Amino acid sequence: MTTGQAEAGAVTAPATAAERRRITVRGVVQGVGFRPFVHTLATELGLTGHVTNTGEGVVTEVEGAAAALAAFGRRIRTDAPPLAVVETVDAEDVVVTGDTGFHILPSRADGLCRTLVSPDAATCEACLAELADPADRRHRHPFLTCTHCGPRFTIVTGVPYDRALTTMDRFPMCPRCAQEYADPADRRFHAQPISCHDCGPRLRLLTADPADRTRPPIPAPGPDPVAGARRLLADGAIVAVKGLGGYHLVCDASNDTAVTLLRRRKARGDKPFALMARHIDDIAHLVRAGAEERALLTGPVRPIVLLRRRPDPAPAPDAPVLSGAVAPGSPDLGVMLPYTPLHHLLLGLPGDPPPVSAPPERGDPHGPRLLVMTSGNVAGEPIVTDDDEAVRRLVHLADAWLTHDRPIRIPCDDSVVRFSDGEPLFLRRSRGYAPLPVPLPVPVRPALATGGDLKNVLCVAEGDRAWLSAHIGDMDDLATQLAFEEAEAHLETVTGVRPQVLATDRHPGYRSGQWAQRHTDGRPLVRVQHHHAHIAAAMAEHGLPDGHPVIGVAFDGTGYGDDHAIWGGEILLADYDGYRRFGQLAYVPLPGGDTTVRRPYRMALAHLRAAGLDWAADLPPVAACPPQERQLLARQLERHLNCVPTSSMGRLFDAVSSLAGICHHAGFEAQAAVALEAAALTAGGDHGPGYAFGLRAAPLGTTGADTVADPAPVLAAVVADLRAGTAPALIAARFHTAVADLVRRGCALARERVGLTTVALTGGVFANTLLAEAAARLLRQDGFTVLRHRRVPPNDGGLALGQIVVAARTAGAAAR
Repeated sequence: MTTGQAEAGAVTAPATAAERRRITVRGVVQGVGFRPFVHTLATELGLTGHVTNTGEGVVTEVEGAAAALAAFGRRIRTDAPPLAVVETVDAEDVVVTGDTGFHILPSRADGLCRTLVSPDAATCEACLAELADPADRRHRHPFLTCTHCGPRFTIVTGVPYDRALTTMDRFPMCPRCAQEYADPADRRFHAQPISCHDCGPRLRLLTADPADRTRPPIPAPGPDPVAGARRLLADGAIVAVKGLGGYHLVCDASNDTAVTLLRRRKARGDKPFALMARHIDDIAHLVRAGAEERALLTGPVRPIVLLRRRPDPAPAPDAPVLSGAVAPGSPDLGVMLPYTPLHHLLLGLPGDPPPVSAPPERGDPHGPRLLVMTSGNVAGEPIVTDDDEAVRRLVHLADAWLTHDRPIRIPCDDSVVRFSDGEPLFLRRSRGYAPLPVPLPVPVRPALATGGDLKNVLCVAEGDRAWLSAHIGDMDDLATQLAFEEAEAHLETVTGVRPQVLATDRHPGYRSGQWAQRHTDGRPLVRVQHHHAHIAAAMAEHGLPDGHPVIGVAFDGTGYGDDHAIWGGEILLADYDGYRRFGQLAYVPLPGGDTTVRRPYRMALAHLRAAGLDWAADLPPVAACPPQERQLLARQLERHLNCVPTSSMGRLFDAVSSLAGICHHAGFEAQAAVALEAAALTAGGDHGPGYAFGLRAAPLGTTGADTVADPAPVLAAVVADLRAGTAPALIAARFHTAVADLVRRGCALARERVGLTTVALTGGVFANTLLAEAAARLLRQDGFTVLRHRRVPPNDGGLALGQIVVAARTAGAAAR
């Protein structure tokens, strides 16, 4: 019987007759104060009974008058705690027992887990008020939390969610915390991470010996580790700070010397750093932030939000200065606000004394108001969570460690989000979102998908829900592969999914695929084509049911193709069960693989050669390529040595970035493409005559595609513009317009041939909002329904969702 049916049935019962009802609530209902909420609600309505956590969710039995039961059934959904996500409410009548009072019972671990663990949540306003109140017993407590905020996912060791199954189990509650925990009228009633100065975790500040970094760090002098860390930051030090999901490397974002030193130590190249600001007003002079961005920055998740920089910032007299070394050349700043009590303390509470007695010219006398907050790891490795490992692995990066003794069960990097067309677009879905499930429009067998080797995220699914892990990283090193195994085991634990099917990418060299092959244990392993997975992910997150194929435009850097080439500029006609390659970017040789990715000038030269354009000395990539390397590259292209053909749109962006003289060397993934977008954003409104790709029918039996997009006319037009003295920004803008127009023409041709009217835009290239918004606008003008990613990233961070839908159904069909 549903809640509605139970309420309807209750109307005809005598008003004085007592009834009893068992109500099971599923969703994110553990770790969010749901049982205390139920206790308070039942008591208010004069109902008796009990509530408990189980593997299925929160189960309540309530007894009393029919009208009160009906109100309880309504309000358990509508009045739920702020962090709760109520997915289903099921009710059934049970035998009246004559209970007295209402009680919270111990959790039951019966059956498989089907409840949802809450993500970590930013410190709530009530806790912040206590943090700043000298009269409150939790004044300045770095681990302040309640039922509405604080750590959840990163401290959970098992379910149901109780203190004994979190990393807080080593901290026995003091009498006062125990009293609050047991008091139904208290905000910390059954708050599992509850603690205070007397019983909670402890901070420590360790400092390195600058003369000998091979020696272990020593405890810093002074009674207050936070004050010591603030003093170090104000003096230009780099401090490794332990957060919710791992360590951050932190320095004063206004201090050029400190930021440059961190960039050099971390071998960061020009990759932008993320910022943490004390208050949103502290970055108002630097970036544009609309209502949606402000709501996300100040809400319970508080991810890194990418905000467009103001072209000519005009700071107020007291506004903090930003070092130019934080995000050189980037059109955006990645900004977040404090989301833990420790962050608030580190940035300083109102009335805090200055951390230094140095002259004002050394920085803000009240301490840094903008902090660089970058993942605490060596480049390419996962974020560090273990304290001993943090000292060992970060010893050459940090001058000090602000650490504590509450273990982190699972790493969880900061999420990264930007807004596009008024909707959130994930670039990294992690802290604050993992492990919230994504609803599936088609039922799937219990399955595990391993994602890809870049931006790895794995996924488990069963029935109509899929759970994605936090961001794991690039699978190039052993540390990331071990983190992958930890994340896989943890995700199975908190979801209760026992995979019967494994899914992975078709690339034979992917380490994620090799792991899946080693761990089949007799289960089917389904290899899913990379771009089919991207498209299926977009379809699934938009709830497309079976029998609704789409035109999938998948533009990215690398994906293993059916013909063993490197795909990445694809138009596929696809549904969950399969795909057909309708269109592709023309193949060009990729000389030297990763070497060419790091040196975009090589890709430009390969594209020029394929387009029949000379390597003239006046062209920027020709000048950028050393003469000896240029000779070897010419020979390599002539003889097709180590030259895999590629249709990658990402590599074409690299080529045009170099050809326009914008970026010849890439120190991080997609740097050349990001720089090309940044240049295009400065071009103004009138771009003049545009460029156009050639479209031609593919020769039969060559690539499997019907249509080939030829970039040669675009490249020839770029060369002509260069020689006419056209500004690089204008060339960049015209190229973006040409790619958006290619999407429009390719989809129109597909609609003409097969009649499909829904387009999915996916792949890492569509993280470029200038391109994505332009393409979507043109498609909508032509009457298409456009699907863009809103729940998972368009890049490989969303790959596992598509893999799991395709593979679980493929394996299911084979089994039938």
